Amino acid sequence: MEKDWVRAYETQQEYLAEIARSVLYDNDIESVIINKKDSIYNTLGDIEIYVNRDNLIRAKQILQKL
Repeated sequence: MEKDWVRAYETQQEYLAEIARSVLYDNDIESVIINKKDSIYNTLGDIEIYVNRDNLIRAKQILQKL
């Protein structure tokens, strides 16, 4: 991942991460999903959405509605 990408959203639910990525895509914001859940204990860890630093404020405003 490039150095200018920052975390904009995190959740423990995979479907919410996919919805967030889709909403960002619909608003012309490129995003990446990073799954940091433990492979053995699926309740540990989060799924994070990263966006370019230039889009962070706009992305957070959009994702507040989720």
